[in-house]
Amino acid sequence: MPIIAQNLTGGYTNKQVVKEINLTLETGEWLSLVGANGSGKSTLLKLISRLLKPQQGTVLLDGKAIHSQPAAIVAQKLALLPQQQTIPSGLTVKQLVALGRTPHQPWWQWELDAEDRQQVDTALQLTQMQKFRDRPVEELSGGERQRAFLALALAQNPQVLLLDEPTTYLDIRYQLELLELLKNLNHRQNLTILTVLHDVNLAARYSSRIALLNQGRIFALGKPDYVLTPPNLREVLGVEAVIMQTPVGIQICPLSPWQEP
Repeated sequence: MPIIAQNLTGGYTNKQVVKEINLTLETGEWLSLVGANGSGKSTLLKLISRLLKPQQGTVLLDGKAIHSQPAAIVAQKLALLPQQQTIPSGLTVKQLVALGRTPHQPWWQWELDAEDRQQVDTALQLTQMQKFRDRPVEELSGGERQRAFLALALAQNPQVLLLDEPTTYLDIRYQLELLELLKNLNHRQNLTILTVLHDVNLAARYSSRIALLNQGRIFALGKPDYVLTPPNLREVLGVEAVIMQTPVGIQICPLSPWQEP
């Protein structure tokens, strides 16, 4: 298994946000973290990605504790696409994507070698960004910019890709374009994906499994049709909903806020 979280507890300063998480990310799957605001989704992703240090427990990457490994070694296997990216001034798309090769280069190497250039070209092709390669990143639209940063992550040639709310600030067309691209990478490249998704229906449509978080703990874990049930949605998201069968799988239709009797 690429990633295993064991009794993982953590948060900020002395505050516990996620508690006693036991989770396995299986090779080639797409697992999404879903829950209400404040349920701990992004905090859990930060703990798994090594951005936060656990208060208790551990995260194993290929059987080794991720927080005790050098950052460059972790970055050769795992890539993170955060919710908000810093837009570098003056960098072209190609120059941005080339930064993804940094973990694979010795400190004294400044230029890309043949393998690095091939990885950059492959990342641009996979994200359909070849025609933008010489354009400054700051001139891209929101959807193009998101694909450019995805190409940066893919240039690392990771086994596992972590994404925090990748569809935020994108209109519905670009949301679908990005998620379809990730689905192709998941299926064709066997890329293991872990996402935080705010939209439950997008999570249901694209994920192999869903982890439903409630108050920092995993409330339910499994395939979408197992996890997304009216009682679970009532308890975790606070809505009355019906489940519909559609051409893209199950989707939920929220009816009203749930009021506790």
